Amino acid sequence: MLHRAARWLMAGALAVMAASPAIAETTFDLPPSVQFSDKKLERIDEFFNKIISEGKIPGAIVYIERHGKPVYHKYFGVRDVATKEPMTDDTIFRLASLTKPFTAFAVMTLVDDGKIKLDDPVSKYIPAFADTKVGVEKKREDGEKYLDFVAPKRPILISDLLLHTSGITYGFYGDSLVRKTIAAAKIYDNDPSNAEFAERIAKLPLQEQPGTLWDYGNSYEVLGRVIEVASGKSFYEYQKERLFDPLGMKDTRYYLTTEEQKARMAQPMPNDADFRVGRPSRPDIVKKWESGGGGLTSTPSDVIRFVRMLHNKGELDGKRYLSEAVFKDMTTDHIPPNSGVERDYFYFPGDGFGYGYGLGVRTDAGNAKPPPPGSLGELKWDGASGCYFVVDPKLDMFFVLMEQTPSHRQPIQRELKKLVYEALDN
Repeated sequence: MLHRAARWLMAGALAVMAASPAIAETTFDLPPSVQFSDKKLERIDEFFNKIISEGKIPGAIVYIERHGKPVYHKYFGVRDVATKEPMTDDTIFRLASLTKPFTAFAVMTLVDDGKIKLDDPVSKYIPAFADTKVGVEKKREDGEKYLDFVAPKRPILISDLLLHTSGITYGFYGDSLVRKTIAAAKIYDNDPSNAEFAERIAKLPLQEQPGTLWDYGNSYEVLGRVIEVASGKSFYEYQKERLFDPLGMKDTRYYLTTEEQKARMAQPMPNDADFRVGRPSRPDIVKKWESGGGGLTSTPSDVIRFVRMLHNKGELDGKRYLSEAVFKDMTTDHIPPNSGVERDYFYFPGDGFGYGYGLGVRTDAGNAKPPPPGSLGELKWDGASGCYFVVDPKLDMFFVLMEQTPSHRQPIQRELKKLVYEALDN
């Protein structure tokens, strides 16, 4: 029986297939000479106005930039159906897993500075991980399943955390005994600090041997603590000093501490408030834990700054945030078919995509006929809240979607991408 998260993902995919006409084959790997059609871009307006009128989402913001200039920047609906306040570039959104690229980038700055090595064992920074075990499902004679605990064949490395190949998984989807053990451990209870949370993870079994499977999980929560140990600063303090402040991302933080900030927070539809991440998603309640896997809040203007910097290969407004070599390493697929890393049903980058450090990387057309739109070398990520970005280096383009809709995010993201690429004329 599929877990509810798996059923939800499958339902989203089927909804897209049912709602959208076949994507033209010419929208994959378009030539750089294509140009946007203003008339075809209007289809994006029609799409969002329709789903807002149907009550599926309160509102959204879409931004497209090409050749360094905005070509589309539209606001739809409201930030909150209760207040009717309009969407604005300073509206605050929960990023959910769109937090992960920011965490990965922070790690790579420490790699650039020589304070972290990608092949360092995690236990160098968090000693408790020296004793972590792998949980292996076995059956008793009566057929009852149980977990046997074995030592990892090799240590978990920093690169494993970045690639989701650490064996550390989540406990809110899937039905394996390890996932059930994580769910039963109540790891989010009693307001742990980043240090305490990492210790809790270290005591739990790994789903599989390190380096063997792309497995979405709490790896990025552990990275938050690694950053603290390596930098000597709190996770947020390091990100703020090294990335957020220099980039001008004045509204990117983990918790909203003023009434003015809380008033700018976008809300999902009342019946769509469960973000399906295994824990309450309330940035308006300040806690000690700063979630590197899903805790950031930000605004469209801040996220656009970050994505523009990614598009410019780690540089923006004359300032370089990552060396060219380290940026290239971050945006290269590290789990190709010959890497020994398997991909299962929960491989969220999707068909045709490999994975760099915190980013999906387009490596081939995929198996679908016709293939979904995009270009080879595309970078992307999204989160359970619906926020999403795509960087297309070949077409010198990126786009950002900001919304708060856990249940409708996949159909909307796929339809938006289709409409963006169909608006490009040969």
